[in-house]
Amino acid sequence: MRLVSTEQMRRMDQTAVQKYGIPEEILMENAGESSYFALVREFGLNKGPTICLCGIGNNGGDGLVIARKLFSMKHDVEIYILGDPLKYKGPAKQNFEISKKMGIPIFQLDDLKAFEDKVKRSYLIVDAIFGTGLVRDVGGIYKEAIEIVNNHARNVLSIDIPSGINGDNGNVMGTAINANVTVTFGLPKYGNVLSPGFVNNGRLYLTHISFPPMLYEDDGEGVWINPTPELPKRLAYGHKGTFGDVLFIGGASSYYGAPVFSSLSFLKAGGGYARLLAPKSMVPFMSAKANEVVYLPVEETERGFISYKALSSILEMASKCHMVVIGPGLGISEDGRRLLFDLLKRVDLPVLIDGDGLTLLSQDMEMLKARKGPTILTPHPGEMQRISGTNIQEIGQDPISFLKDFSKAHQVYLVYKVARSIVVTPEGKVYINVTGNSGMATAGSGDVLTGCIASMYCHSKDVGFALMAGTFIHGLSGDMAALAKGEDGITANDIMESLPLALKALRKKELPFELTDRYQIPKLL
Repeated sequence: MRLVSTEQMRRMDQTAVQKYGIPEEILMENAGESSYFALVREFGLNKGPTICLCGIGNNGGDGLVIARKLFSMKHDVEIYILGDPLKYKGPAKQNFEISKKMGIPIFQLDDLKAFEDKVKRSYLIVDAIFGTGLVRDVGGIYKEAIEIVNNHARNVLSIDIPSGINGDNGNVMGTAINANVTVTFGLPKYGNVLSPGFVNNGRLYLTHISFPPMLYEDDGEGVWINPTPELPKRLAYGHKGTFGDVLFIGGASSYYGAPVFSSLSFLKAGGGYARLLAPKSMVPFMSAKANEVVYLPVEETERGFISYKALSSILEMASKCHMVVIGPGLGISEDGRRLLFDLLKRVDLPVLIDGDGLTLLSQDMEMLKARKGPTILTPHPGEMQRISGTNIQEIGQDPISFLKDFSKAHQVYLVYKVARSIVVTPEGKVYINVTGNSGMATAGSGDVLTGCIASMYCHSKDVGFALMAGTFIHGLSGDMAALAKGEDGITANDIMESLPLALKALRKKELPFELTDRYQIPKLL
């Protein structure tokens, strides 16, 4: 499913009206009618009073259409207007006048106590306050009304996007409606899917409101929901080398968990041969955790980091592998920095840099220009701030554009690790991943992801696919662990141990129903 920015959506609306001659009145009627059908499907009719809480823009106009539909079905419905109804224009004004003539009870919201009492007695609130174009924090009576709804409403249906969520970045603009169901129009907006705003949606529906299919074609922006991957078939007569040979470089004094999780997760995700190059004093501890991994002990510094003297061993071993992963548990040292930079210059294989490797890379991002092979970076927000020199808050204002620009400028593949991780290719394709859960916010989880990506690369030899599939599988595995144990307290080990089950479910196309339903974003009306 393709996603769009609020500006792209505005252009789609204009094109529908100006090029295809679809009147704005029809678009609003279709939006309101589809939302009404979603309301009936989710909440039923005549189960209790409904309040349509309408702003004075087109989003409010959609809410007025819903109120009309409910009223025509003899449903107990009232309209509350936030703002001056004299400011309604076009089809919104038309629907306001029709609603008055029909005799629907209409109130201008100025008595918050009376409104709170009504909300407490209501079965459903229709949130039609703001649309997707909100650009400043919510304040005044709007903020108070939203907080009343959040504190006292039994059920909430939001129109297009929960009021208070930014349509382009998913950020909460001061406060925002917490909806049970959201109906969005045309195509989902970034803010419907990105974190943190996706939580406010509840169940997300989509209606095309009679837009012609030509409007849905990719216009070059290329932002999509990360699809369920079709895994490459395993060769029945394959050997361990057939399913991938990856060199993992990491580990330091007191940092041996990360490289173990990365290398062992590669195997758990279907990889064939994991080689882990680590300080020789650390190998006994690592092998006790994962004896399926092949260890390559090398010289270390006095402080327990991999020594630069290991470079020749790294280059020799890399020549036998399909891919190199460097950084998990590597530690921060001058020897590590020199190893990383020489590796980038002298190895043409795909190189995935994670963890401490990203911190070392941030000292000289220009080194990436020396790369001949693909480079994959998997930063969390703090690491992204480090390698880009841009603070987390600024990145979060327009994450899609920022990450696309960064990926193109440095010619790197990215997985930006947030609640809804973002995969970006140097060609400008962007995929937002919808698998995973809050229980995965735990130490070592990102190391499991590196193993998943490495395995998917070895199976496909396609870096873009590896990032998309690896990220999806990582989240799916975490979701399956959470189904078995709950989100509280699952660990990186739980996620890793669920990888074979996740792959089995994908191959058999038998994902648990709870997950199939959750991953179907949005549901079409």
